[in-house]
Amino acid sequence: MRDLLVPSGPGLPDGLVVPAAELVERFSKSPGPGGQSVNTTDSRVELEYDVRSSAALTETQRNRALRRWPEGRVSIAASEHRSQHRNRVAARERLADLLREALAPPPPPRRPTRPSRGSKERRLKAKKERGRTKSLRGRVTD
Repeated sequence: MRDLLVPSGPGLPDGLVVPAAELVERFSKSPGPGGQSVNTTDSRVELEYDVRSSAALTETQRNRALRRWPEGRVSIAASEHRSQHRNRVAARERLADLLREALAPPPPPRRPTRPSRGSKERRLKAKKERGRTKSLRGRVTD
C-alpha cells in the first residue's frame, strides 16, 4: 500500500501526503446480485483514517477536519467495481476529495450591502408606472 496523495486546493497550497501507515484497509465480499464469480472474492474495500492521531495534519487542519468529523475517524466503503484494485483506487480518491474539501478554509463572511439611491428611485418609478397601467384597466365611466 502506498501513501495517499491529496492534490493541492484551497487550504492545501502544497497538497498533502498521508502516510500509508495511517490508513487502515479492510476487505470483504461485495454485496449485490449474484453471477459468475460473485461472492468468491473480497472486492469491497473499507478505508479508515484517524484524523485525531494523524501526523500528516497541522493543528489548524486537524481542527478543521474535526469540525467535519467530530468522532475523529473517516470511513469510506467502495464496492462499485468488480476488482479489488479498482475499489481501492476509488476509495482512496474519495478520501482525498473529502480531505481536500474538509481542510479548505471557511468562506469569508458576507458583508451586507444597501440598495443605492438610484436603484430605489428606479424601483419606485417602475411601481408607479405599473400601478398607472393597472388603474387604466378599470371600468369605464361616463
